[in-house]
This record gives sequence, structure tokens and C-alpha cells, in this order.
Amino acid sequence: MENERFDRATRLILQALQVDGQLSTQQLADRVGLSATPVWRRVKELEASGVIRRHVALADREKLGLSICVLAHVSLVHHSEGAVEQFERMVTASPEIVECQAITGEADYVIKVVAPDMKAYDQFMQANLFKLPGVASVRSNVVLREVKYETALPVG
Repeated sequence: MENERFDRATRLILQALQVDGQLSTQQLADRVGLSATPVWRRVKELEASGVIRRHVALADREKLGLSICVLAHVSLVHHSEGAVEQFERMVTASPEIVECQAITGEADYVIKVVAPDMKAYDQFMQANLFKLPGVASVRSNVVLREVKYETALPVG
């Protein structure tokens, strides 16, 4: 399902589910102005096509004791397949890393790391990132406050 093929009802379904993934089919139908069966079919099509990747609960990191959020720019020594795969395996295996993007510019990756405090962040870096032979440098930026944090994507 491509974005230009989304009709108004499908866009409304996506918007509503991104705000509250626990809405029932009937609640969605009431918001969209369709009966429950077509809404259920549309949701199933969105899931099957991968537009809806999964349904999750968003937790408040600070209430979970994860007070520190760091954006770290990581540069690799070599862009060989082995170094990239090794780094990406470490990222995938580390629950402290909640986001990772391969980027252009001075660094190769930017990772978002959450931790209870700076000592825990340092321990994580020492035990994981700094032990990888392919990592050339890491530049850490501590988040002072989140100005905007949204998970909902604009669907028009």
C-alpha cells in the first residue's frame, strides 16, 4: 500500500492508531465513519503490507530510572563488511541502544543510548563500543531535555 493510494479513511485509521494503538475496531470505525468490517480489513492490509510494523506501548524512560539519554556519533576505522556487521550486531544486541541510523557526514552512525546515569553510560561504552576493533571514534552528546518526541508519522 503506497501513500498516494491511501484514501481518507485509511489515513484516519493510521493517524488514530499511532496515537492509541489499543483502539478497538469499533472505536476506529466510529472515528473514520465506516463500519467495523471494512476498518478491520484495512488494518489487516496495513499490517500485512508492513505499513503497520507492530503495536507497542511507549514507556516513560525517566519513570523507569533511565535518566540519561545520549546521542553518540560513531565513526568506524574501516568500512569493510566485517566491521560494519560486527558493529551492527553489537547495536542489535544492546538494549541500551534504542535507535541507530547509518548517516552521511563526519560519522558513520548515530546511536541513541539510554542509561540510569553517566556512570552506567560510561560502563556501557567501555564494555561494548570501545571493545570493538572497528570503532575509530565516538562523539557523545548528552540530551539536556527533549523538546519534541513523537512516534507518530505524518500520513497527510
